[in-house]
Amino acid sequence: MDLGLGGRSALVMASTRGIGLATAQAYHREGANVTICGRDRAALDAAAATMPGAAAVAGDVTDPAALERIFAAATDAFGSPEILVVNAGGPPPGAFDSLDDAAWTKAVDMTLMSAIRAARLALPAMRERRWGRIVIVSSYGVKQPVPGLTLSNSVRMAVLGWAKTLARQVAGDNILVNTVCPGWTRTDRVRKLVSGDAAAEARIEAGIPLGRMGEPGEIANLAVFLGSAAASYMTGTAVQVDGGLVEGYA
Repeated sequence: MDLGLGGRSALVMASTRGIGLATAQAYHREGANVTICGRDRAALDAAAATMPGAAAVAGDVTDPAALERIFAAATDAFGSPEILVVNAGGPPPGAFDSLDDAAWTKAVDMTLMSAIRAARLALPAMRERRWGRIVIVSSYGVKQPVPGLTLSNSVRMAVLGWAKTLARQVAGDNILVNTVCPGWTRTDRVRKLVSGDAAAEARIEAGIPLGRMGEPGEIANLAVFLGSAAASYMTGTAVQVDGGLVEGYA
């Protein structure tokens, strides 16, 4: 299948590790002009080395000024992004009673506001050219809450509501907004959540019908499809890639 990504400009946020990195690499393989970004300069350089010709910009996507610099650098390199992949990691785990206002504010800023700010920067040029893709990397927690992830389950639902609303508002400009909902995936974040507990990992995998965690590249496959010309009749969707974990149909 020709995804029609050759020469398209794609900005993948928080793309030095895990799903973000795998997604950037997948777009690069499809011929897109990719801009990656991240806070850790060494990790950024290592990621860029796997994608010859990609632009690499140091910056924290949760910092509004840094996000503006990232967009400016991406535009200077390849023109304004035609494809925006929203990614910003996830809030830490914690039970409700352990979370103060500062924790909630930080989670909203990291997960919701980073998406909103990025879309504000991307949409004017997308509207002008009447073509654009916004792909949001979320979590299966928007379909079925993940035990212990109070902040993530809550704030990611706000992102989902915003994305669904935005999708209707920009559809007339041929801008598509979709959400990828990964299940348990072998990333640094999941390793920290499991904390090397083999028994906990075994319990997680026992609850997944396919019997294993996903790999970042398997999530990236959907993120690339949703950013492509081939996904031309999909918008406002939230699609899980979870090995069958989510029990509902929505």
